[in-house]
Amino acid sequence: MAFFDKLKAGLAKTKEAVFGRVDSLFRSFVKVDEDLLEELEEILITSDVGVSTTEDIIDELRERIKDDKLSDPEDVRKLLVSILRDRIGESGGLDLKTVPSVLLIIGVNGVGKTTSIGKIAKKLNDDGKKVVLAAADTFRAAAIDQLSVWADRAGVDLIAQSEGSDPAAVVFDAIQSAKKKNADVLIVDTAGRLHNKKNLMDELSKINRVIDRELPDSSRETLLVLDATTGQNAVIQAKEFVNAANITGIVLTKLDGTAKGGIIISIKAELGIPVKFVGVGEGIDDMQPFDADEFSKALFE
Repeated sequence: MAFFDKLKAGLAKTKEAVFGRVDSLFRSFVKVDEDLLEELEEILITSDVGVSTTEDIIDELRERIKDDKLSDPEDVRKLLVSILRDRIGESGGLDLKTVPSVLLIIGVNGVGKTTSIGKIAKKLNDDGKKVVLAAADTFRAAAIDQLSVWADRAGVDLIAQSEGSDPAAVVFDAIQSAKKKNADVLIVDTAGRLHNKKNLMDELSKINRVIDRELPDSSRETLLVLDATTGQNAVIQAKEFVNAANITGIVLTKLDGTAKGGIIISIKAELGIPVKFVGVGEGIDDMQPFDADEFSKALFE
């Protein structure tokens, strides 16, 4: 099955939850009025588009209805789709200009961080990139073993030490390996949860200092993995991480298991951070770079 078909199937719950109700709403109204907009606002908020984002969307919709003198509900529905498409933003590719480039992957335990790393590594490997993984999540039991399994599945090298090792030391070893092997991309798995935000910042700072010293001119991305099934909680979680790290992109997992795919709109609107990968299944090929046009087509058409 092509990834677009998987994406379309994965977004089916969101499409029905949001646009099934939206279409029913517009069919039930013969004129455009405040009652229509109020009911539309309720649908968007309960579909995890988010309160503030929904308010902005409704305000823009109201203004454009007035400016364009729209009176047909179907015209307003088309305008809504256009506004939502704009809110999703554009596709955000990875910055991989240098050899090696570095991807730091962060996210709380349970969001699919380790599996996302394996799938991204597989995608890059399939694209002809030589990839090295650094098992720098040394605090969680079995994290290294899990990453080792995914490294084997993706066909890439893994650099690891024992559980409880200094994550920055693991990253140092991985950088030396990446240099020696002339690897294109170094992917660093970081601790999924530390005691508090200061610990997280300190750990990431140590890792970044090692990278600054050993790969001073490297392209670097810090990707935050979020679980789509948690809806607005994922956005709240993202805000916490944004305060602790320089997040350059979002990896959104488990879109196939939720009706809350609307959070992709509020992620972009509230955080201003591009979604760079989306996952719609358990298979190793079920995560792909985010394509805004394909996502919109799968969701709206």
